[in-house]
Amino acid sequence: MAAYAIVDLEVFDIALYLRYQKAIRPVLELAGARYLARGGEFHVYDGDYQPSRLILVEFPSLSCMDTFFNSDAYKSLEPQRQACSSARILGVEGL
Repeated sequence: MAAYAIVDLEVFDIALYLRYQKAIRPVLELAGARYLARGGEFHVYDGDYQPSRLILVEFPSLSCMDTFFNSDAYKSLEPQRQACSSARILGVEGL
């Protein structure tokens, strides 16, 4: 069953973030993941939650997502992401 990573990202160094984005793509692909949305326009229809930049990534399963986020490949890139952005990352299993 597919699972989705919902990422609310605030970028404060776009040049460094673009380098991170290029480096993370092959790591995501190896995990069988793909972007469904990446920083596009969004609308808040209810509540006071105001995300910065939303990213939606589909994984083959929640287990695959767990493996990805615990992998050495991801963990080696995490400091680079943290140096240029702050994030809130959620995982949810699909139907």
